[in-house]
Amino acid sequence: MDVRSTPSYLYWLFCQFELITCSYLMEPWEKVLFYSCNLGLALLLLYGAYACVASHASTALRLLCGFPGTPRDNALAGVK
Repeated sequence: MDVRSTPSYLYWLFCQFELITCSYLMEPWEKVLFYSCNLGLALLLLYGAYACVASHASTALRLLCGFPGTPRDNALAGVK
């Protein structure tokens, strides 16, 4: 893709978004409210996905790495 056409492509995508959501019919204050709610929801969704994926990956790695158990851990568990 040509670097010079990037701003026009982004503008085209924004126009498509406005057409799909019919936000081109809104008044300016309605657009600000609509876009800020959408942005806030998207950020919350991304943060939630990041937090859950990190938590699940950490738990999975702990399970996979600790499932067989190291010989030292098994020996100490038998002594205690």
